[in-house]
Amino acid sequence: MPHAIEFSQYAASSSAATALIWWFVPLAGVIGALGYIFWVSKLRGRIEKGTAHSVNQFEKFQNSFRDNEKK
Repeated sequence: MPHAIEFSQYAASSSAATALIWWFVPLAGVIGALGYIFWVSKLRGRIEKGTAHSVNQFEKFQNSFRDNEKK
């Protein structure tokens, strides 16, 4: 009978781990979704503005060479 007791303890700990995983996976998904919503609503605009500003500066830099070639 010791094997049956060991098996039932293993099954209980295994089912507890399985239940924990079934709670952890959706929780991680919800946290990820909330993080994405936060990123889209708050941080994305700042990043895009910074990127557009950098692109505009680079285009001005390129145009300065083109203007010098015309002269």
